[in-house]
Amino acid sequence: MKPVAEGGGGQRRLAYAGGSDKLGATYRGDGILQDRIIAQWRRRSWWLNLLLLFCLYMTFIYMPFDIFWKPVAVDEEVWFGITLHGWPAKLTAPLHWLIYGAGAYGLWHMKSWMWPWAAVYVAQVVIAMFVWNLLDPRGSGVVSGLVAAAVFAVPMVALWRARDQFGVTT
Repeated sequence: MKPVAEGGGGQRRLAYAGGSDKLGATYRGDGILQDRIIAQWRRRSWWLNLLLLFCLYMTFIYMPFDIFWKPVAVDEEVWFGITLHGWPAKLTAPLHWLIYGAGAYGLWHMKSWMWPWAAVYVAQVVIAMFVWNLLDPRGSGVVSGLVAAAVFAVPMVALWRARDQFGVTT
């Protein structure tokens, strides 16, 4: 693909004339790739796009850091509100990585299996937020636990009600 200059009036940008990339996106200098990206983001409501971005961040940035670079001595993972430390945390981190990766894949492709499983996972987070505030020494008690649980209950209910967005009809 040969880059060609476009635009006028001092506003020039490079576009690719002819050809396609490995993903099959055609570059004609007329915004085809941009149109495909916009169409992909329009498949989901804004809040599902936020969840997708969160899953992508956790899958490609945070979890690799957590698993491969964070020292075992400071590693922590929370499951159902119970904080695991050290090797138990390090050994269960790949399960979190798998969950976030599946979430990113499922949200990108709007897979029907995301309903109800995304809501079920977030329900676990709602429980964890409440229990963690009760059990962990860093927690702030019942009121803080209820507030934190209520905050995470919002995306849980939204995911549960998003059945049609995932193409589930039965």
